[in-house]
Amino acid sequence: MTTVDAIRLQTQAAALAAPLPPLLAEAERVAATVLQGVHGRRRTGAGDSFWQFRRYQPGDPASAIDWRQSAKCDPLFVRESEWAAAQSVWLWADPSPSMRWSADPARPSKFHRACLLALAAASLLLRGGERVARLGEAPAPGLGRGVLPRLAAGFLGAAPTPDVLPDSVLPRHGSLLLLSDFLLDLAVVDLAVRRWAGAGVRGHLVQILDPAEESLPYQGRVRFAGLEGEDDLLVPEASSLRDAYGRRMADHQAGLAAIAGAAGWSFCRHHTHLPPTAALTAVYSMLAGQ
Repeated sequence: MTTVDAIRLQTQAAALAAPLPPLLAEAERVAATVLQGVHGRRRTGAGDSFWQFRRYQPGDPASAIDWRQSAKCDPLFVRESEWAAAQSVWLWADPSPSMRWSADPARPSKFHRACLLALAAASLLLRGGERVARLGEAPAPGLGRGVLPRLAAGFLGAAPTPDVLPDSVLPRHGSLLLLSDFLLDLAVVDLAVRRWAGAGVRGHLVQILDPAEESLPYQGRVRFAGLEGEDDLLVPEASSLRDAYGRRMADHQAGLAAIAGAAGWSFCRHHTHLPPTAALTAVYSMLAGQ
């Protein structure tokens, strides 16, 4: 390696590492805020932590009856423990060029928000004893706080690629969190979701949009630039497209929700002008099966 190559590599490495501490700090702050309102996995299963009492139902084993609680009143009560087995969760923040866009320099890009939500969700999952990994990353899902810097470096270092979904093969019973604007052909999304769901993977789609992508607030003569290799589009009066554009966007979102629902997956939306905490709460609830 020449001196010039070494200097170039060091410059590139420094540019990649620079956003890591602020992004990780922001993700941890968001996770800590949400954590105050979230307690445990909240699912029935094998574990040592008490969750709740519920009334005995036909088919419940007699060994599950809590006789002390049942003696306090007429019905029989079963003692349930909180689910304690670690799950493996893969996360993907869409690195496509369209995700790097923001209509307002004061707002984060969709890609930044996707990375933030993915890392904050990973922080919550790791605190709960779950295993996490970046989709397409070679290492198996890992445990512990040391996983977060590796995830952040992977997300931020991902090269901008055309608007496509990855084709990674995941093990049965794994969980997958996909964060994207999903502004691509619904048939592509449907094929990918059905492939993963057919392999026994639980999944969650989070559509991240700049508010201008739904409201189309532009007036007059506007040139729309293609971010994924498309030709530019010059519109004499942008406001004339608003109603038809709104209907098409609503149909697209309804299609995404239908694709997720048919596979037993979840779907939610988030806009970059809103605080990330509400979106993270929804994401974590989906991952925790609430």
